Order: sequence, then structure tokens, then C-alpha cells
Amino acid sequence: MVTMATTISIASKTLIHHNKKLFFFVPSNPKLTSSLFLCSKPFKTSVFFSTSAATEPTQTHVKEQSFHSQNIVDVLEQRGLVESITNNDALRSASSNPRLNPLRVYCGFDPTAESLHLGNLLGLIVLSWFQKCGHKAVALIGGATGRVGDPSGKSSERPELNIETLENNILGITGIIGRILGQSSNLNRGDDSYVILNNYDWWKEVSLLDFLKDVGRYARVGTMMSKESVKKRLESEQGMSYTEFTYQLLQGYDFVHLFEKEGVNVQIGGSDQWGNITAGTELIRKILQVEGAYGLTFPLLLKSDRTKFGKSEDGAIWLSPSLLSPYKFYQYFFSVPDVDVVRFLKTLTFLDLGEIDELEREMKKLGYAPNTAQRRLAEEVTRFVHGEEGLLEALKATEALMPGAETKLDWKTIEGFVGDVPSCSLSYDEVLNNSLVDLSVSTGLLESKSAARRLLKQGGLYLNNDRVDTEGKRIEAEDIVDGKVLLLSAGKKNKVVVRIS
Repeated sequence: MVTMATTISIASKTLIHHNKKLFFFVPSNPKLTSSLFLCSKPFKTSVFFSTSAATEPTQTHVKEQSFHSQNIVDVLEQRGLVESITNNDALRSASSNPRLNPLRVYCGFDPTAESLHLGNLLGLIVLSWFQKCGHKAVALIGGATGRVGDPSGKSSERPELNIETLENNILGITGIIGRILGQSSNLNRGDDSYVILNNYDWWKEVSLLDFLKDVGRYARVGTMMSKESVKKRLESEQGMSYTEFTYQLLQGYDFVHLFEKEGVNVQIGGSDQWGNITAGTELIRKILQVEGAYGLTFPLLLKSDRTKFGKSEDGAIWLSPSLLSPYKFYQYFFSVPDVDVVRFLKTLTFLDLGEIDELEREMKKLGYAPNTAQRRLAEEVTRFVHGEEGLLEALKATEALMPGAETKLDWKTIEGFVGDVPSCSLSYDEVLNNSLVDLSVSTGLLESKSAARRLLKQGGLYLNNDRVDTEGKRIEAEDIVDGKVLLLSAGKKNKVVVRIS
């Protein structure tokens, strides 16, 4: 059992990283109380994040606050972040006065891994847009639904997670969400602009008989079977288990609970969540017999060829720096093709649309520096996910890995990207006084001595980013960065880090 003191330490560490202060308070309205899941067991005490800045508003703060005058539906539509809305006119009207009547909007994240990935990014971006427009964001961790597994978009049933893995995943995901939404909260000066909840807090008290009586009796089997996610699975060889079939009711009841107990009136999700979201709005109408619950979906993140955006040769693009370095995250976006970059600037960043249009015009002009738009995309998305420190780390590593760069290399910088380039370990005696040509072959940088000599004559062989022109160059003590590492480069792309043991 993690103590409250430990939990506060975890939360503080997450937010202090962004120079924010952390406060905990219990809302005065008992209908809006909830528990923030930041440890292996939920607290009974209600806690919210609150941030404040000690400095006066900068121009960035003023720009952020200007969104309050815009309707959130218009903002999202202009940026291509709306796929479907349950009631467009009603939601537009309900969101028209955030200062007096802010919406409370939630997005769910099932803890299927210890980190969120790029497929979850749009949910966080849309939640942040609601924050910027003066509304309240609720991130719901699926501590209960994660034990079942959402069948939407899946061809087979998700593997069952043990409790220890599930709780570890919840802790990791909570930290990521708190860090990202905390940035928007601070910029927006919102004292309670977001909260993180765990649906296990209410589902752990519900028995099967209660579920059948209070929820199941309002669900029509025909309607449930007509959902696209269900139909696809029923037509497949694997079929669908009863457990998965009930998932839409579990998620639907989450909306009922949040609507009634937390004042949440909007649920958002990717387009594949439409069936689950409408299940919630229908249950609210039937169980609570009220109107005023809305659903909004955004398009899935796809490339122009309709393949999923968010996969690389190495797998998922994780949002946790421990699973994917800020450098590698930055490089992924820096490599986006021209055909996709403008659309991603609109959907994945908060840049002004006029600035994005200008970048698009520049791309069509003679003399346009390649990857200028991609560089801006990579900077903005990396800053949003990893903060200013993460972006600086990515930029420093990017500069350090450019042969011929003037950036002075140090051991810490090289260690920061050592997981992203090939590396090997050699003893000090194996390196000192060894010829660079021989070392290039023994480390696997080049296939043969003749290839190394040929590349050296062409000016393409680098030691610690300095071009080597002398074939007889031998490694000296001062070449070994901080006495610990070497960086060898063959051209711009092929590199190897040599760790000295």
C-alpha cells in the first residue's frame, strides 16, 4: 500500500519537472468529489491538481488565454479534429460560455502498457484544446476496464494482465498524463482545469447482480450487436467473448457515473470509440432520464496512404522517455513526409493556423530549405510531450550527431543517445593508439579497411564529429571524450558509440 506522503512525492516530482507548484484540495461541491489515482491503491480522499505560476503572464500566456473567446467545436473543426458529434448544435451551444458554464470533458485511457503511445496523443491534444478554451479536462484511467480489454479495432481478445502489471501501468500512464495536462493547466492559469480519475474506484463496489439490474436491463442486445466493433469481431474466426461484449456497457456506465457524480457532460475518443461513446449517452438518457450528455470523436492518426501513424521499424512510438528517448521521438516527427506534415501541424500542434498556412506556402517556393516544416512539427510535438527540457535534450543530441557540428561533445550528451545508435564496449588498451581505420572495422562501422580508407579520402570519416583527413590517424588520450566514449561516423547516417571500459 503506497502512503499519501509517497503519492504526493510522486505527483510533485512529475510537476516540479515543469517548474509548477502542486496543491491538493477537496472541492466544496460534494457532487464533484473524486479520487486521483497516483498509486497502487486509490485514496478515499478527493484530490485535484492545481498549478500556479509566480511570474507575470508572458505573451505566450496572453495568446493561450485568447482561445477563451473561441467556441471549442469551431477550433477542433478548423484543425481537422472532429469526426462525429452526437448533437453538433447542442454541443456548440453548451460550450459557448466557458467562463460562466465550462464543460467537463473526459477521455479514457486503458492501462494496457506502462506508457501511452502515439495513438493516444490525439486524446491528450483534444483534452488540452478544451483546457485552452476554458473548459475542464478529465482523464480517466481504466483500472477496471483494463481488466476486460476494449475489443474496438482489435482482431483478437487482448491478453489478460495480472494485478501487479496493471497497477504498474496505471502509475506510469498517470505520470505521463499529469505531466502533459499540467503544462496546459499552468499556461491556462486554471486552478482545476484537469483531474485524473480511475474507474476502478466505483466499479470495485459493483456486484454482477447490481450491474445486471442497474445497467444491463437498459441495454438492448440488438443495438449492442449492431456496433461496428462488435460486428467485425462476430464475423471473424476468433469471434467475441461475453466479457468483451460487455465492454461497451462498462464504458457506457463510466459516462453515467461521471455525468451524475462529477458533472462530466462530454466524452471524447477516436473514431473507433463511437459505439462505446453512444452507448454512454443512451444509458444517461435511459437511466438518469436527462439530456445534456454529448459525444465527440476525432479521426484516427493515419498517414496519407491510410496506414497507421505511430509505428516505426522498432515498434510503437511511446510517450515515456524511459521507453523512447526525446531525441528519437523528435527524429520520428522530423522524418514525416512533406505530403503529411501540414495536416499533422494542424492536428498535433497548437500553432496558429495562419503560421501553418505560411509554412505551407513556403514549402511551395523555390529555395525552401527541406524539412523546415518538419523541424517545426518535431519541436512543437516534442515540447508538448516531453516539456522544454525534453526538447532541449533532443535538440542537443540531434546537433551532436551531425558530423561536422561545432557542438562540443561530452559524455552525458553521448550517453543520452547511446540507445538510439549502435554501440560497443572496448577496453582502454584496445582503443588507445589504435588506428582509426582499424577501429572503424573492429567496431562494425565499416566492413573493411579498404572501405574505411576510401571513405576517409572522400572526406566522410569522422571522429567525435571532426572530419579525419589523415589515413594514419591514431586514437590519442585527448580523443576519448571525458575518458569514457568515442563517437565514430561514416557519412551522415552511419554511427557507432564506443564505450571505453
